[in-house]
Amino acid sequence: MACPLEQALSVMVSTFHKYSGKEGDKFKLSKAELKELLTKELPSFITGFQKLMSNLDSNRDSEVDFHEYATFLACVAVMCNDFFQEYPDKMPRKK
Repeated sequence: MACPLEQALSVMVSTFHKYSGKEGDKFKLSKAELKELLTKELPSFITGFQKLMSNLDSNRDSEVDFHEYATFLACVAVMCNDFFQEYPDKMPRKK
């Protein structure tokens, strides 16, 4: 069985490909595909979608490639780490 971090990386990659390619390039998320991914997988981040899309789409091709998606997830991880440093009592615990 894979270690938790290996599982997390696998989920990150498979989630991207679950939504990419429904329209157009199978290796990129269209605006609609990204919105569906966020709505179903990260609903807390759907607020401000337009701004998020413009920030993620660094090459301005109106799509989010895997590199842009991974950069977004890295930023979310940093934000979560910062939050839990400020509020250690909210840190998720192993069950």
